[in-house]
Amino acid sequence: MSTARRDILSIGLEGHDQLNAELGGGFPPGSIVLMEGDYGAGKSALSQRFSYGFTQEDTTVTYLSTELTVSGFINQMHSLSYDITSELLEEQLLFLSADFDSGGALRGNEDKERKELLKRLMDAEAMWEPEVVIIDTFDAILRNDPKFESLVRNDEGRQAALEIISYFRDMISMGKLIIITVDPSTVDDDTIDPFRSIADVFLELEMAEVGSETRRSISVKRFAGMGEQVGDSIGFSVRSGTGIVIESRSVA
Repeated sequence: MSTARRDILSIGLEGHDQLNAELGGGFPPGSIVLMEGDYGAGKSALSQRFSYGFTQEDTTVTYLSTELTVSGFINQMHSLSYDITSELLEEQLLFLSADFDSGGALRGNEDKERKELLKRLMDAEAMWEPEVVIIDTFDAILRNDPKFESLVRNDEGRQAALEIISYFRDMISMGKLIIITVDPSTVDDDTIDPFRSIADVFLELEMAEVGSETRRSISVKRFAGMGEQVGDSIGFSVRSGTGIVIESRSVA
């Protein structure tokens, strides 16, 4: 059993990479973490790294993916050297797939039977039992929820977002850590701004093409309740067979 402090949830893997140290030793429980970045910026890879690291520190995790099936998740984790099989079998990690078809409905459902996805998410009690809940990507849930879509069309997206935030606050009041990833190019600012405002930890992922190389970085916009000093800009890469690799270090 890990002896790590429970006022900070370590993402572990100290001997594998320096990410936990760069993030001040982990995330404070009872927090909302917003990780924002365009397609390809590394949101899923970091979410997968977090989920694996948490489990290695005896922290239970729910991982909800809008892109991967369970087999795809296992294969993706294996390709990053994060072998998650035993954690899944031992129910230390609960993986859930929200797989949409081209029409926006959950696969296997007729469009006319589409249910309010956010309500289903909030009603899924088992999903919220673990200490950490990761939703990757949250914007896909928002965009494919028919009620939320309707509110956005009527310029009520901000109010709808506040209702979701109210539920998240109830969860973090019980000590849960909620990590959501968002592609800002897929939702308008009125929808995403409330989440930016209330996030205890706000990480913005950036990428730039330098010659034939793609350089990625984590820009730390906010980090309430940090353990140790947190880097303000953390360069990283995603390597097959290795996972996340810290490329540069800059401390605020």
